Amino acid sequence: MRRRKLHDIEHENLDRWLLTYSDLITLLLAFFIAMYAMSRIDAKRFGKMADALQGILRGGESVLKFDDQPEEFSQGHGVLHIGDLKMLKQQIDDRFKTVPGGTEMVHTELTERGLVVHILESALFSGGSAELEPRAMSVLDMIYDKIQGFPNHVRIEGHTDDLPIKSTVYPSNWELSTARATSVVRYFIANHSAPPTKISALGYGEFRPIKPNTSIESRASNRRVDVVVLTLELSAKEPSAELYTPPLAGQ
Repeated sequence: MRRRKLHDIEHENLDRWLLTYSDLITLLLAFFIAMYAMSRIDAKRFGKMADALQGILRGGESVLKFDDQPEEFSQGHGVLHIGDLKMLKQQIDDRFKTVPGGTEMVHTELTERGLVVHILESALFSGGSAELEPRAMSVLDMIYDKIQGFPNHVRIEGHTDDLPIKSTVYPSNWELSTARATSVVRYFIANHSAPPTKISALGYGEFRPIKPNTSIESRASNRRVDVVVLTLELSAKEPSAELYTPPLAGQ
């Protein structure tokens, strides 16, 4: 009998390490969740995350939900949906590989903002003009064919090099870059029925170069139009299409 009791005590002591191990794993999980939260969300959402973690550590159950975020984006975004943009990038790259000179006039990159499709000026416009050339139609058609159906907001951005423009129509590169972006937006809406509420135009002039303006080749790279497919996270932050209602007097 004495031997059996000692055996039971030794067996019980050997199993106690599992409790400590499980507590350690739980604390590590909570730590990494907290680190992720601090890098991805604002103070309001961090407070909700902290409350949820306290409930978990006290032995309860907690479901984290952000009521201030639209339901279509609450199912996951950012890192979870970047895979969709990677797939879109591959599709656009593969499509232009089949076009003679396609990879020279159109190239893509993934950034923290989303998928950026760089289209060189030579594929869309003549020098100093914002009127789409006939060759531009097929390029824009191929791009929109791939991005249509995505819920992401699409931002069209016009860029120039640093050489002053000499035109009576466009007083500066600001006007030229904005007009070019608007021409692309107008084409997408008129020819592909792009939702006007999910597309916008911006002009940056010569102030967002991707290469130093130190050579003919670099300047040619800077004269471009970027089609930016924003991440779902940034798309959710775009202004609403609903009419603005001014506050009542006294509020």
